[in-house]
Amino acid sequence: MYITCLDLEGVLVPEIWIAFAEETGIPELRLTTRDISDYDVLMKKRLTILEEHKLGLKEIQATIARIDPLPGAKEFLDKLRRVSQVVILSDTFTQFAAPLMEKLGMPTIFCNELEVAPDGKITGYKMRQDNGKFHAIKGFQSMGYDTIASGDSFNDLAMITASQAGFLFRAPQHIIDDHPQIPAFTEYDQLLDAIKKVVEQ
Repeated sequence: MYITCLDLEGVLVPEIWIAFAEETGIPELRLTTRDISDYDVLMKKRLTILEEHKLGLKEIQATIARIDPLPGAKEFLDKLRRVSQVVILSDTFTQFAAPLMEKLGMPTIFCNELEVAPDGKITGYKMRQDNGKFHAIKGFQSMGYDTIASGDSFNDLAMITASQAGFLFRAPQHIIDDHPQIPAFTEYDQLLDAIKKVVEQ
């Protein structure tokens, strides 16, 4: 049996930090795992910026409340779940993901946890495991599942290459160019067809 593992931001929903950067007018917050491969470096940079501008969880959640899934994402997920088990593997945080999961029909998501002070200041974050997407894939495989993985960023490459089949989806051109061996798609129907072919083999 196959489990299909998908990234969240950039694949099913817009990038949360980019949306927040646009609302706050802070361009440095536009940086994502498409730009910086080391997630710890990226998050420390984000937390420093939030502190400098006195922004906390409440402000980010207000932005998230206005974010809808990417056009066609929920329909894609509904169709995919008839083909394969589906788990979303994301480096986002439960405090960000919950309202987005409701809009996507409550798929299963594995993600991380923010550390938040009583006043709403984000003081840190807890990664469930370093390189968590890769280890989740290996965990599924250790239980006898085959895995298919798709994402768009540096932090998705380990799960894609560790899976029986893997695909880039709406990845930036520099990642596509650096990994020509990974099929790359831009439309949900293309990705769904590719996954179906793997499952039906």
